[in-house]
Amino acid sequence: MQKTIFKIQKMDCPSEEQMVRMKLQGYEQIEKLEFDIPKRELKVYHNGQKDQLFSALESLNLNTTLISTEETEALLEIEPHGKERKLLWSVLIINVSFFAIEIITGLIANSMGLVADSLDMLADGIVYGLALLAVGGTVAKKKSIAKFSGYFQIILAIIGFTEVVRRFIGIEKMPDFQTMIIVSIFALIANVICLYLLQKGKSNEAHMQASMIFTSNDVIINTGVITAGVLVNWLNSSYPDLIIGAIVFIIVARGAYRILQLAK
Repeated sequence: MQKTIFKIQKMDCPSEEQMVRMKLQGYEQIEKLEFDIPKRELKVYHNGQKDQLFSALESLNLNTTLISTEETEALLEIEPHGKERKLLWSVLIINVSFFAIEIITGLIANSMGLVADSLDMLADGIVYGLALLAVGGTVAKKKSIAKFSGYFQIILAIIGFTEVVRRFIGIEKMPDFQTMIIVSIFALIANVICLYLLQKGKSNEAHMQASMIFTSNDVIINTGVITAGVLVNWLNSSYPDLIIGAIVFIIVARGAYRILQLAK
């Protein structure tokens, strides 16, 4: 068996990682894929035909170079599917639940920050759903789900961003900063729990690592909404809420665009 290391310069987020994984999933000679996102490297354990793998990766236009190839006697551990499914279902349920909680309280509290964060939680739920399909799922099924979810997220992000612009121009009542802060704190706790569960799983699989990175980003977003709530109260202005809402809507749209790349 051979171990080939590729450098993929543009693989800087979970969406590109999923693209690579789906591109290579049909190659029977591949035994295992190991991703190192900070280094932007991919290790492929396979049986021959590295040139075919390199051509497949090049077709993604992610600036791929072949670093090295060597024979290896490594014993590859196969992680039990049941354990992965249970973990992913747990974090999926948490994210979908908080999507419902945040969008309802966001509309009631007149907070675009909470509404935007709810869509980000929905986006994460979609990533976890795709990860679940990756556990023994088919490429065709994942692509159809990715296409639907990507367009759905983009539509929601455009509607949300349009509403932010409308509120910037018009005169709207102040968002309820207390609801913003309290709900965001609970959402932050939920994301920390998800991150703990994912780290506890100690999986090196691409889709599990992707899920972990998305959740880490959510912790930052939750902190941003909490900060916006504090500033709304301090400055007696709705602008901090609108600004954080706009930023998160852009993040959601960017993530949706990259998910759509999976459907190609």
